Amino acid sequence: MDMVVSSLQQQRTITEQLRREAAIKRMPVSQAVKDIIKYIQEHEPDDCLVVGFSSQRVNPFREKTPCSVL
Repeated sequence: MDMVVSSLQQQRTITEQLRREAAIKRMPVSQAVKDIIKYIQEHEPDDCLVVGFSSQRVNPFREKTPCSVL
């Protein structure tokens, strides 16, 4: 009997989750891609990985100290 109740509760939980997911507002992929492209183009001048760094000192990816072999 406990197994039936557990299974029923699990099915209710799944059903509730599916209802929440079905209620989510969706947008077409074509619109989402256009929005992503627009965002990238608007923020391209500020992207250091695209335009580079003004100097090596502000580059967080530079090697801080050279490796030394003992």
